[in-house]
Amino acid sequence: MTLPFQACIGLGANLGDAAGTLRRAIEVLDRRDGVAVRAASRLYRTPAWGREDQPDFINAVALLDTSLPPRALLDLLLAVEAGFGRHRVDGERWGPRTLDLDLLLYGNAVIDEPGLRVPHPHLHERAFALVPLLDVWPDARIPGYGAARDAVSVLGMSNIHPL
Repeated sequence: MTLPFQACIGLGANLGDAAGTLRRAIEVLDRRDGVAVRAASRLYRTPAWGREDQPDFINAVALLDTSLPPRALLDLLLAVEAGFGRHRVDGERWGPRTLDLDLLLYGNAVIDEPGLRVPHPHLHERAFALVPLLDVWPDARIPGYGAARDAVSVLGMSNIHPL
């Protein structure tokens, strides 16, 4: 059964068995009602972004079909993070984490609500998200910015290494 909406989820972790956590998180998402994982990218090792005094991250992107509206999908992502031991602290950004799930794209939607911005506001400037995004959706477009491949073409990628 094809679900009505397509979404892209960014996955990242840099604590514990980060690669194993991302693989398990993709499996958990695929088992949830209203979500079907269509494709998952390779895993990539990337240096920490924002706060560099922490271990490298493992990053990936999953392409989903979903019947969930964007807010419900975000709530699901936050619940899955919590299930993997992620505890968000207000005001803390870019720190180490057991699992980070970001709603990168939700079809062609542009959403700007408290706690929910789609496309992800930094997607167009983060090669660690764009490279795996292009693995699963080579023709992806970022609403308001254009083709994802054009966005990644102007970014440095020498520090992104496939596992």
